[in-house]
Amino acid sequence: MTDDTVRPGLEGVTVAETRLSRVDGEAGELLVGGYPVETLAGNASFEEAVYLLFEDRLPTGRELDRFRSELAAHRTLDEEVHGVVRRAAADGDPAMDALRMGVAAASLGIDAEDPRTAATRVVAVAPTIVAAYWRYRQDEAPIEPDPDLSHAANYLYMLTGERPSDAAVRGLETYLATVIDHGLNASTFTARTVVSTESDLVSAGTAAIGTLKGPLHGGAPGPVLDMLQSVHESGDPEGFVRDRLDAGERLMGFGHRVYRVRDPRAAVLSSAAERFYAGTDEDGFYETVEQFESVALDALAEHKPDRRLATNVEFYTAALLHGVGIPRDLFTATFAVGRAGGWMAHCLEQLDDNRLIRPVSAYVGATDREWTPVAER
Repeated sequence: MTDDTVRPGLEGVTVAETRLSRVDGEAGELLVGGYPVETLAGNASFEEAVYLLFEDRLPTGRELDRFRSELAAHRTLDEEVHGVVRRAAADGDPAMDALRMGVAAASLGIDAEDPRTAATRVVAVAPTIVAAYWRYRQDEAPIEPDPDLSHAANYLYMLTGERPSDAAVRGLETYLATVIDHGLNASTFTARTVVSTESDLVSAGTAAIGTLKGPLHGGAPGPVLDMLQSVHESGDPEGFVRDRLDAGERLMGFGHRVYRVRDPRAAVLSSAAERFYAGTDEDGFYETVEQFESVALDALAEHKPDRRLATNVEFYTAALLHGVGIPRDLFTATFAVGRAGGWMAHCLEQLDDNRLIRPVSAYVGATDREWTPVAER
C-alpha cells in the first residue's frame, strides 16, 4: 500500500534497519556499533572502529593486525590515479572533487566486484588521495604511505612528510572515529541507494562523496574556523556575536537538523581538543574557542528563545582539525576520510538483505493538457 503523505526531505521516514548507529536527537545521544560515541571515540583506533562496523564486534589483537595489513595493502595509488589527482590539483579543483575522481579511478587494478575488497579499498585509499592532492597543490611530490603507520598517522605523514606527534595522531584518531557513522544521513542514504541497485561499492562511495560535497551536509567546519580566527584576532567574542545576531546572520557551529540539545560529538571533540591544546595553546586560540562557545550559547538563548540552538559537531571539528594540522581546505575531505568507514559498512549491510530502494513521488503537475502541433504553437 502506498502512503500518499508527502514528507519533504524524507524527514521522519524510516527506510532501513541498521545495527551500525542510532541517533537520538532529543536526548543528544549517539550509539555507534552499540557503544556510546564518547566511549568508542575515546578509546578506539580508527581501524578498530571500522572493523567494528564491518564485523559487528571489536577485533582481537591478531585480527586487528591482519586488518591493518589489509588496509595498508590497499593504501597506495597507481600512477593512473595519481594522474587524475594531479590534474585536479593543477586545475584548481576543490579537494572533494579530487577525492571523488580519485576514488572512482582507484577501482583500477582491484576486484571491485567483491564487496569486501571494494569496501577496504575505498576506506584505505581516501586519505592517500586527499594527501596527494594537497601535495600537488603545493607543488610538492606526494608522500608514499608508510605501512608501519596507522591510518590516522599515515594521513598526517602523507600531508607533511614528517612523522606526526602522538598528540596529533590521537586527536585525529578521535575525530575520525567520532564521525565514522551517523544514522541515515544524506550521503549514507545515497550510498545505500546505489548498492541497492546491485551496483558496486566504489560507485556508491563516489556518489556519497558527491553528496557530502554539498555545503548543507559537510561544508560547515571551514567557515567555523574562519569565524573563530576572526574572533580570536578581534579579542571581542561578545561584540562579534552581538553584531552577527543583530544583523540577522546565523552563527556557524550551532544548531543541527537532528539534535535539539548539544551534539554528543561536540562533547567528544571538545574533550579531544582540550587535551590536544593543553600546554601548547601559546596564543590562547583554544581559550578563545571556549569563551566564544559560552558567549554564543547565552546570546542565542536570549535572541532565539523559541529555538534550541546548541553546539554542533562542526564547532569543535574546526578547532581540533586546525590544531592537529589539517589545512582548512581539507576539512570536508577529512570528514569523508572518516565517514568512508560508515559508508562502506552501510553498503555491506544493505547487501546482506537487499531490496531496491525505490520511493514514490506525489504528482502535482497538470492533468488535462491537450496536444498542439508545433505549427500551431
